[in-house]
Amino acid sequence: MTQALPRPGRRLPKPRAVGHAPGAAAARRADIQGLRAVAVTLVVLSHAGLRHFSGGYVGVDVFFVISGFLITSLLIRELDRTGRISVTRFYARRALRLLPASTLVAVVTLAGAYLFLSKTRFTAYVGDAIASGLYAVNLRLAVSGTDYLQATDPPSPFQHFWSLAVEEQFYVVWPLLLAAAYLAAARQRREGRTARRTAAVQTTIATVLLTLSLFLSVRTTPTSASWAYFGSHTRAWEPAAGALLALCAHRLRHMPPPLAGTLSWAGLAAIVAAALTFDDATPFPGYAALVPVAGTVLVLAGGCVPSRFGAELLLRQRPLTALGGLSYGWYLWHWPLLVILPVALDRPEAGAWTRLAMCAFALLLAWLTLRLVENPVRFGATFRDRPRRALGLGAGLTAGAVALALVAALFPPAIDSGRPAPGLAAALDRAPDPQARLSQLLAEPHDVVPSNLTPGLTEIKAARSEVYGDGCHVGLASVEVPSCVYGDPASDTTVVLFGDSHAAQWFPALERLARERHWRLVSLTKASCKVADVTIVSDAKPYTACDTWRAKVLERIAALRPDLVIASSSDAGDVAYPDAGGEVRQWTAGFERTYRAIRASGARVAALLDTPWPASDAVDCAGTHPLDLRRCAVTPGRAAKDPRRAAAVRAAAAATGATAVDPHRWLCAPATCPVLVADTLVYRDDGHIAESYARALAPVLGAELGRGLLSPRR
Repeated sequence: MTQALPRPGRRLPKPRAVGHAPGAAAARRADIQGLRAVAVTLVVLSHAGLRHFSGGYVGVDVFFVISGFLITSLLIRELDRTGRISVTRFYARRALRLLPASTLVAVVTLAGAYLFLSKTRFTAYVGDAIASGLYAVNLRLAVSGTDYLQATDPPSPFQHFWSLAVEEQFYVVWPLLLAAAYLAAARQRREGRTARRTAAVQTTIATVLLTLSLFLSVRTTPTSASWAYFGSHTRAWEPAAGALLALCAHRLRHMPPPLAGTLSWAGLAAIVAAALTFDDATPFPGYAALVPVAGTVLVLAGGCVPSRFGAELLLRQRPLTALGGLSYGWYLWHWPLLVILPVALDRPEAGAWTRLAMCAFALLLAWLTLRLVENPVRFGATFRDRPRRALGLGAGLTAGAVALALVAALFPPAIDSGRPAPGLAAALDRAPDPQARLSQLLAEPHDVVPSNLTPGLTEIKAARSEVYGDGCHVGLASVEVPSCVYGDPASDTTVVLFGDSHAAQWFPALERLARERHWRLVSLTKASCKVADVTIVSDAKPYTACDTWRAKVLERIAALRPDLVIASSSDAGDVAYPDAGGEVRQWTAGFERTYRAIRASGARVAALLDTPWPASDAVDCAGTHPLDLRRCAVTPGRAAKDPRRAAAVRAAAAATGATAVDPHRWLCAPATCPVLVADTLVYRDDGHIAESYARALAPVLGAELGRGLLSPRR
């Protein structure tokens, strides 16, 4: 990038101040440093798990507005002084300010992930590191966040880089828009127009950008939460709000000081109130983000006029301004420490005080980074007034970090013991009594990941059965009932699989049985939709789409008149409308209504209870402790998600003539529920059995279904 707009050689009128740039005054405001301290503290306390600050994530919104205000103040001051914006100098300043610290943190984070985090996720972390270095990780997170089956994945240690990516994507275009507006106004001045035309054009651009982005944020939040949260198109209105304030700041100079002070206190109160009252269930950003954004605008606006009684009395205090100077480094360091240190210290369930201590250590690292890395680079003579050299440094740091991540991907950490294990699928296929053989294998030691793990740890999560690839597992919002037939479509024996993802997890076994035994298998499953005729909560509201879909499925079953319906759903989920009879009675009645509706079609019902749950994500645990898998196992008594739900299924089955089938003995020995059996991992995450394990259980499931469930009907 060379000298920006206007083009070299074009003569313009001598630059004049147009009276709308706070410029240096904004840069010197101590209250802004104090506001940075408030913002980063809210973010850190939220991430540390302090429940009273569950909405502390709004601190990021505060940063966005501050950034838009300060950067725009700087740019329009440069325009007023020189008549142009030097894109080279602008990005050189950004490179010197951001890249030395962020590159250091990214490299240390990658090393920590290599040494301590799940080996199965290291390739994904490499991708996150590369995307962070290229300021595109927000897009990567938005895409992965739309995958329902990744909803319970642990957070990436690079996840916090999303906000930096949003900012830099905004600043790719914002300086050019300001300069273009200045040029347009300059031409108007030559025709006799006033200098105010510049501010008018720039203000219009900022207003249009703010309005359009806010509209997209409100529109996207209910339909795609991950894109609304991480998308630059839904976040651009926040730095644009700060930019608009900077463009209009000259109009605030004559505001009465008492009014200015009142505005600043009201704004600070709005920010803190949002942090104290918002939580993970708050639809965000959307309309809710207006609270912290408007609050930040009020604080910044009130600070444009000195007031004896404004919030600056608090914000300019030395502890806060000092903390504000460390805010960037603290934000960079605190998140990877919170993700990596609990695993490194073997304290995955670290309490709030321990996490606060980690955040305090992150603050120390931020101070060291500022003194030893950031300030020497930013203020050293090597890069002073040498923007091209600074850009070269930025390019070198980015390229070096990306290259290091790519090299690390070529040498991933080892994730097995080097010793093979017996093949589970082959053992059950050959056994005259598959259940007896499975019980033997479950009781054997399962301490290490074998060298012949099938599939490998890094492939288990990506393995998805046909119901996902064919679009037959319906998403949360849909009420469609697609026609999904497998096995032998011409068979006289029809089997229906009905329920949520904990029913869909059995599809590999049933699809294999359908092919071998010539069944007509019809798959009818929907994300988080329970078999019981009970409205549950999803995304903090009643899951009515499930109720509609369930009713349609029961109509489909009535039309199909199948021989057998295998009905199963997860024990997770809360009732939306509790009644006086208690949840157990409510669930029992709901299951009874569904089972009776199925029985009315003439079908038998196999009420398949929920599977035991592992203590945590089994793949991640196995990847973190590949040579000590006992740490990943759980005792049978602690493996049930909700024992009351199993009792409700049994009671409803007994009342309606359905057959309750308990898969507990297919996954647990008397003393333990392991995450590995022979050469096969049992689970693919923290609640679903792995595709390969389900397929291997086909002989066991087939024997269970053959016990009268698929005999000729009367």
